[in-house]
Parts: sequence; C-alpha cells; structure tokens
Amino acid sequence: MLSKNQIKLVKSLELKKKRKNECLFVAEGPKVVGDLLKAGFLPHSIFAAESCQKEAYSNCIAVSDEELRKLSFLQHPQGVLAVFHLPADAYAENAMAKHAVHTLALALDGVQDPGNVGTIIRIADWFGIDTIYCSPDTADVYNPKVVQATMGSIAHVHIIYCDLPTLLSGAQVPVYGTLLNGRDIYQESLTSEGIIVMGNEGNGISQPVRQLISHPLLIPNFNSNTETAESLNVAIATAITCSEFKRR
Repeated sequence: MLSKNQIKLVKSLELKKKRKNECLFVAEGPKVVGDLLKAGFLPHSIFAAESCQKEAYSNCIAVSDEELRKLSFLQHPQGVLAVFHLPADAYAENAMAKHAVHTLALALDGVQDPGNVGTIIRIADWFGIDTIYCSPDTADVYNPKVVQATMGSIAHVHIIYCDLPTLLSGAQVPVYGTLLNGRDIYQESLTSEGIIVMGNEGNGISQPVRQLISHPLLIPNFNSNTETAESLNVAIATAITCSEFKRR
C-alpha cells in the first residue's frame, strides 16, 4: 500500500530545491531506471507496478497501476519509477577543477528547455562525449523531464555546473561555438579535442562567453528560398555539430 508520505516525497522532487535538500532525484521507465542501476547509481526506493516485471528489481515496492499514476510525472507511466540518491558531486562548485579537458566536451550556455537538455545529453552519449559543462542558468539535469529525455544517457555522461567564462578563459584547448557570423563548419578544420559551446534557445551564446570563443562556427542554410526557417533547434544543432566533429 502506497503511503501519503511516499507520494509526497516523490512529488516534491519535481523542485530543484527539494532535490538538493533531499539529495534525491526521480527516474522512470525500465530503460532509464535499468541504465542508472547498471551505472552504479544508488536507489533510495523503487516502485514497480503490476504491469511491470517486478522481479527485475531487487527490494522494489509493489504498487498498483493506479498508485503508480499518482507517483508518476508522465502522462503514461512506464511500469517502474525509482528514486535515486544524487551523485556526491551533483551540485559541487569545485567539480570543474577535477576535470581538465583532454578530449571533446560540450558546454551549455543557458539552455533552459528540459527536453533540449535531456536530448543533448543523449546526443553526447551517442557521439562518445562524456562530459558536459553547464552554466548555472541551464536547466537542472536532475529535473524529471530532463532525466526522462536522456533515455538513460544521464548514467553515462558527466554533468558539471560551473561558471563558463572561468572555465573557458583557462581552457588549454580550442573553444568552438555556433554563431551567425561563424565560419562554415563543413569548410573548417576541426580538432579531436576542444569545448563546443551551445547557446540559449532564444538568445544564443551570451556575450561574456561569446568573447572567449576562439573558433566560431556556422551551420549553413542550404535553402535558397527567402521564406525559410530562422534557426535550428539547439538540440538539432548540437547533433549536427557533434556529427561533423566525429566524422573527420
């Protein structure tokens, strides 16, 4: 029997303040929960419904489909919901110092839509990019919507929140960024190490960060029609950019 306190705890984790206070976050669905468990994330509690194979989860709490709907943040719950302990360095301000850039990394500058952030984490995972640096005003990766959008990739990519100007000003690798006045990405020489900055959905890369970009890039528009899309979605632009880097 699901208790009111259990429901209250899970629902409270929609808020970043509660996630930080409780050091917990929510993941839903067999794929996401399974990947987090395989990656060594420590579960606080796992709720499995009658429609799910409960034997796949040790020490899970059996709930009815109706009870799972009371817990879930999804319109259509996927059979299992888990509450996980946050990584020890989830919100550590000094985490940046422990991760010198020696390969290709992403940096998100004010990307605020949870779906975009989750999709970008999934893109990074696909292209073998294991670190993403995020400005403080980027959506929290432990937001249930972000976790869901990663489809389990949050278990494979290290996320570090930090002051991007500080990070980039001390970077010993090229700093790339997609800008309207950048150079054609398909004509530029691209390196196997560096930081690729992706900007806010509406305003692009902020001015303090823009000043630190050493290699501005442009994804050209191939449509000659004047009535064309004004810009690309930031997650799509990230996928195109990462693909071009990895293709070389």
